[in-house]
Amino acid sequence: MTSTTGFLNGLYYEIAGEGQPLVLIHGGLVNSGLWDDQFDVFAQRYRVLRYDVRGFGQSAAPNQPYSNYADLKQLLDFFGIDKAYLVGLSMGGSIAIDFTLAYPDHVAALIPVGPGVSGTPPSEYVRQGWADVSAAYDRDEKDIAAELSLRLWTDGPNRTPDQVNQSAREHIRAMTAHEFALPDYADNLLQGLEPPAYDRLGEIHVPTLLILGGDDVPPIFETIDKLAAEVAGAKKVVIPRTAHHLNVEKPDEFNRVVLEFLASLTH
Repeated sequence: MTSTTGFLNGLYYEIAGEGQPLVLIHGGLVNSGLWDDQFDVFAQRYRVLRYDVRGFGQSAAPNQPYSNYADLKQLLDFFGIDKAYLVGLSMGGSIAIDFTLAYPDHVAALIPVGPGVSGTPPSEYVRQGWADVSAAYDRDEKDIAAELSLRLWTDGPNRTPDQVNQSAREHIRAMTAHEFALPDYADNLLQGLEPPAYDRLGEIHVPTLLILGGDDVPPIFETIDKLAAEVAGAKKVVIPRTAHHLNVEKPDEFNRVVLEFLASLTH
């Protein structure tokens, strides 16, 4: 399938397909390559946009104050997209939720996948795991940092590395290594949603599907439970024997779940 790639104010994008717009937003320490097993499949039914969040992948690092949800609005405006389905994993889920709260009239459906939620109190579990990753990174042992990140997120707390799909694991490793090789930039330029999403989830009134890997880290289960309780009508699907990068581990099952949900919205 033919796709178009380019840059908009430093943001790298790829778009393909026709029909109802659908946006794919990647998580942290990866890039839009996270959606390699979804992009062409979804573009057979929808007009699919994926992009590298500012400072990730091929997108430029920020050099002035910015917000991720406003960057997404800029992309949608550029392509003349008034209303889109939003699919976001982890950090991408947080961006999708923030966008939905900031621009509710521009969201046709929301699909957070193992998401974060802006304003969530810090998790001691993630803090401890991330401390090990950061320490290795600071020692310039970036290969070790990438492996520790894989163990934290891709493997999850219940599996050893050899229990995880190895091609999926290496795909995530390659993206993480790429992110670790990029120059550092000041992270104080990011402007979050105010007030943040954590206490505003009841304001979301679009069709919502929550997707979770059955072996993801405990804080993600807590986040999903909060979303399920506070977003009216939200549906939840757990994909077993996967962790945080479930769409890479089990693409066929993930794609089926998403496409069936979206198809149900038009019937």
